Amino acid sequence: MSQTLYVYQSLARATREHGVQTMFGLMGDANLFMVDSFVRDCGGRFVPAAHEGSSVLMALAFAHVSGRVGVATVTHGPALTNCMTALTEAARAHIPLVILAGDTPVDNPRHLQSIDQRELAKATGAGFEQLRSPATVGKDVARAFYRAQVERRPVVLNMPVEFMLQDVAHDMQVLDVFTAPGGVAQGDILDNAIGMIAAARQPLILAGAGAVGAREQLIKLADRLEAPLATTLKAKGLFTGHPYNIDIFGTLSTPAAYDLIARADCIICFGTALHDFTTDRGKLMKDKRIIQIDVEPEAIGGGLHPDAALVADAGLTAETILYWLDEAEVPASGFTRELDIATLTTHPAAAPKSGDGFINFVHALERLETALPQDRVLVTDGGRFMTEVWCRISAPDPTSFVSTVNFGAIGLGLQEAVGAGLAAPDRPVVLFTGDGGFMMGGINEFNTAVRLGLDLIVIVANDSAYGAEHIQFIDRKMDPGLTEFNWPSFAGIAKSLGGDGVEVHSEAELETALAALKTRKGPFLIELRLDPNDVPRMRI
Repeated sequence: MSQTLYVYQSLARATREHGVQTMFGLMGDANLFMVDSFVRDCGGRFVPAAHEGSSVLMALAFAHVSGRVGVATVTHGPALTNCMTALTEAARAHIPLVILAGDTPVDNPRHLQSIDQRELAKATGAGFEQLRSPATVGKDVARAFYRAQVERRPVVLNMPVEFMLQDVAHDMQVLDVFTAPGGVAQGDILDNAIGMIAAARQPLILAGAGAVGAREQLIKLADRLEAPLATTLKAKGLFTGHPYNIDIFGTLSTPAAYDLIARADCIICFGTALHDFTTDRGKLMKDKRIIQIDVEPEAIGGGLHPDAALVADAGLTAETILYWLDEAEVPASGFTRELDIATLTTHPAAAPKSGDGFINFVHALERLETALPQDRVLVTDGGRFMTEVWCRISAPDPTSFVSTVNFGAIGLGLQEAVGAGLAAPDRPVVLFTGDGGFMMGGINEFNTAVRLGLDLIVIVANDSAYGAEHIQFIDRKMDPGLTEFNWPSFAGIAKSLGGDGVEVHSEAELETALAALKTRKGPFLIELRLDPNDVPRMRI
């Protein structure tokens, strides 16, 4: 039975009816009443960010870790333009989000904050839905949630401010969506793919983010073939615990694993678009058969042309291949029998060259790997330091790993750590970030983490420089002075914002910081003071 409400109340209720309990955002005159109603009338939780783009990033990580649609809200004009990098990150991460964005009055085209919000959203790769009228609130909200799920990207629902105080008859409108398409591979291409796999003597299985739900099926296929398992960065942790897991495939592989991949004669790729970093710009895929399986047609053929391409579900396809291998009594390859997995998964460390007052980054990472909570959710920012973090710091599974590098940006990590912490409130969140990234996007939201009382551990790698640029000047024997910064004490900032922090200049101080972790009572920051001339080079 319909009930007469204001439009802002109907919007809040429609959002809550889609199972949304947590909304991230920053209030303005086009969304403040809707937010208030979501909290007071619908019993929802509103998480106020310090910056509009942060709210989208928090919703992104919340969705990734929880498996639910993330929701954020901002007002119009500059509030939405502040979200452009975050929306692009979410679109390229293929994360379902709904952004409830206010808009300026339709009858005032000269409004100071007016902008074409449809074109802005489209430029980021996000979808766009217009709230058409007060009478269509339920349908328009339902359409936005539907599209976010089936298109696996953020959808901006545009809400004109003049609608908010109009009356509307609220009707519940929820579209039930089955979001796990299950295409089954069949036909001549499947036959050709199975023939290539059967003929392989050194096959390898590679899984990306699109195969995260197919872990058990891929392991069964790998065991049947006696093939090693590897993942892309975004699927990090998928095969944790398997005896023939060689970890990340590509430029982030260990030298021994890289050589092993180069020896393989057939790579069976599930749920990965095979971008340049995974394939080392195609070098790792030369002179071998490539079979690519992905439910998304646009993922196939973008990076390279496979020998067989199947637009199909990863798990079902693995089961189908396994079935026909058994039917044909194809023998196992024996490839894994010759492997020394310890060698394949050990990253070498160069001799430290740090000057006085600095700690060696690789040594610190190796110590942190064992000392940090093992049930962690791992979040990483972008930047020069992260490649070593990805190689040396483990995550329990892909859902517990949030990498903020889908757009190559820095300064997104702290915001996503907040969203991850709210999605997994009973687990500690560990964020690795650089000094430039923390200055760019971390300081303002560290206080948000304090206000929320999150169990957040922030590791700031501080070389007092923009390191990727610094090393380029050094390589060319040029003065790197323009890349160097006299930052404030990040540990001191953490304390001033209500958390705790420790500066680390030596191995002894690192041990002191790790001991202090055990009695932490809220967000805790460890600032690693690094020599800018003794930081490992990026591997991508």
